[in-house]
Amino acid sequence: MTRFIFVPATSTSTYPALSEELEAASVWLQTVSAGDWAWLGVSIHITLTVFMIVRILSTQRNNGIAIAWLVLLFAIPFLSIIAYVLVGEPYLGKSYKSRNSQAQKMLKAVAKREAIQLAKVDDTLPQRYQGVSRIGTFDTGFGVYDKHKMQLLTSAQATFESLISDINHATTLILMEFYIIYPKGRVQEVFEALIAAAQRGVECQILADSVGSFSFFTDDWHKRLTQAGVTIHQSLPVGLFKTLFKRTDLRNHRKIVVIDDDIGYTGSFNLVDPEFFKQDKAVGQWIDLIMRIESEKPVSVVTALAAVNVTDIGAESLTNLKELGLRIDNNINIYTRKLYRPKPAINDINDKASGYLSRQIASFNLSDEYGHDFKASDQKVQEGADERLPQKLAGYMQQIANLPAIDNVMAQLIPSAPRITEHVIYNTLLTVFHRADRRIQITTPYFVPDEALLAALTTAAKRGVEVTLILPKKVDSFFVQHASQASYSILMEAGVNIALFNGGLLHAKTVVIDDDYCLFGTVNMDMRSFYLNMEISLALYTPSIVAQVVRCQQAYLTQCEMLDLAHWESRPTYKRLFDSGIRLFSPLL
Repeated sequence: MTRFIFVPATSTSTYPALSEELEAASVWLQTVSAGDWAWLGVSIHITLTVFMIVRILSTQRNNGIAIAWLVLLFAIPFLSIIAYVLVGEPYLGKSYKSRNSQAQKMLKAVAKREAIQLAKVDDTLPQRYQGVSRIGTFDTGFGVYDKHKMQLLTSAQATFESLISDINHATTLILMEFYIIYPKGRVQEVFEALIAAAQRGVECQILADSVGSFSFFTDDWHKRLTQAGVTIHQSLPVGLFKTLFKRTDLRNHRKIVVIDDDIGYTGSFNLVDPEFFKQDKAVGQWIDLIMRIESEKPVSVVTALAAVNVTDIGAESLTNLKELGLRIDNNINIYTRKLYRPKPAINDINDKASGYLSRQIASFNLSDEYGHDFKASDQKVQEGADERLPQKLAGYMQQIANLPAIDNVMAQLIPSAPRITEHVIYNTLLTVFHRADRRIQITTPYFVPDEALLAALTTAAKRGVEVTLILPKKVDSFFVQHASQASYSILMEAGVNIALFNGGLLHAKTVVIDDDYCLFGTVNMDMRSFYLNMEISLALYTPSIVAQVVRCQQAYLTQCEMLDLAHWESRPTYKRLFDSGIRLFSPLL
């Protein structure tokens, strides 16, 4: 039998040279004084600090974000360096960005071949907004399209009824993309409708954010849907290894539904039932808005919504991207919206993309809330409770229930993503704020403006524009709450009205300019939405649909208390100082 004898590496008989070196090193270490160790630590700290300063100044384009990181760097030296490495730069990852770019090039080639012009601006758009619309077109490739039929859905009850009805009538395709899918309450009715649709041959695709929809991916409903033939993808999956190469707090915050050829949905509404979602946060029920969009034109906002969804799915994995190429190579011979669609198959998560590319592919020409814990709630539905019976709407909500659909709406879709569409929403907002003549009315759950946005709003108020902010009195983020409060005095001193909503967490995101422009969608008024998250916005240019959004804002105002400057500034000094301290880090929230 062969024997293996292991000799210790430090054996003096086998490695005398190594033993001498270790002994010499030991002697040297004994001669190093505490002062020498201190100077070594200072030298390392200075070297790392200088390196990080250079890195921050060379990569951060926003001055506020750069200053906030520099403050952290000097306040918490080593921890801030680790934090910056993990979450300092808005980078989705080289592989993701490459796949996204390749997907866009493929779709652009198809659009060019078929002479489809998604970037064309409608000639009937008012002159004062043509320049604004070009900002979105320049960065996204989507222009302004007319002849949409739109209906503003103002409650979860109305949204579920409309969505389930459209799914039940779907004949070819259902695409869904959400930040949060929370499988409780009436969301289960949506799942049942999707299963029925898949079983009758409708192709169903779901793209859900890995963090926001954590409870969905760990729930039995995920398995039931995939077994029924619904294709499910994780958006921006997280993991320890992935953290080394890309930021894991950059999230897909979009909300998109596309059904068949002509129906789409977008807005602030996640696929959650507010009767069950985050009831332990003591902020009340979430209140959202979503727009149902219908168009029979071959190129429309619905087409653009499908394009965004297809590109997002194609960018998630190499398998998905290859499937996109195969569809283009094998399935498209002439331009048509009635392309071949195979029946959906059971799939592993984030591994297959069976048929999501087969619909709108020939007409493409493209260019969180705050990382909360979304683990499944311990709440259980009471035995015998009927989840299908919604609670009666509050009185002020009854005023805006059942709003009529509006025909001939002119609109533009504006998707945004870090380092892909640059700062398209931020630039659009600054432009329309400076162009407002009579009114700026904003509804947002998270309001943390930087200097430029603060200046745009205060300047507008000083030149006579009526500026009103409708904000929740309490939000589910401690730091955002105080960072937002730090700007209240500055705004009110300039004449801005601040209304604090008491009826729950007002999650709707709307910006109304005068009476003929509205920005509607998923974007909060903070740096996370502008610079970090993947978002989707709908620019509305038709006064009749803008008037409905204003009507919703007016209904919300009936449940608000108006802040008074004198009363606000009478708060204890320590509270004002705390808000001001948090404001220093507001660009990072």
